[in-house]
Amino acid sequence: MDFQDFLQYVPNLIPVELPAVSAHIKMAPKERIEALKNLDLKVENPRIAAVMMLFYPKNKKTHLVLIVRNAYNGVHSSQIAFPGGKYEITDLDYKETALRETQEEVGVARDKIEVIKQFTPMYIPPSNFLVHPFLGISKEELLFYPDIREVADIIELPLSVFLNDEIIVETTLSTSYGDNILVPAFNIQNHMVWGATAMILSELRDVLKVTFEGNLQKQ
Repeated sequence: MDFQDFLQYVPNLIPVELPAVSAHIKMAPKERIEALKNLDLKVENPRIAAVMMLFYPKNKKTHLVLIVRNAYNGVHSSQIAFPGGKYEITDLDYKETALRETQEEVGVARDKIEVIKQFTPMYIPPSNFLVHPFLGISKEELLFYPDIREVADIIELPLSVFLNDEIIVETTLSTSYGDNILVPAFNIQNHMVWGATAMILSELRDVLKVTFEGNLQKQ
């Protein structure tokens, strides 16, 4: 989608009701769905993090940035994620966390990002984090400068590809729920994107589709 066309839709994204769990479960392993039903955050007392779902123009087309995390001795090693990270007590709020971490991880200054909307928080059982996603836009083409300590690669995902149902697949993985489990995933540039990132992407897709279809019907 042409980025200037995308900008015309942005104000209409704001009032769209978030589908929350109904969108998340579309991309959740069956074992995860049961855990969601019984989730009690007061008992879990999770740590807090925030991520940025950042849209921007590249060659005049709308793109979304994702990162490939470095390999390390941890539950999210080498996974696909949004720029983001842990809330710090010096952050004014969770939006500030997302902006700060985006600048630290991929080198996009916070003054280049307009935060449009907060999405439904996502609880991640293996690491006991509650992640707050934010939708942001940058109106200029971006150069990314990944932090080599945390980011192995940058994925620049065209919006047209993201909205194509053909990227939704099922794959067999070993997860924290067990070995050789069939899970829904997004096949993005030969990366299998599953788990929390896929579930957040699912809500983002639903909100975008409602916005686009609703405005097309009005025309």
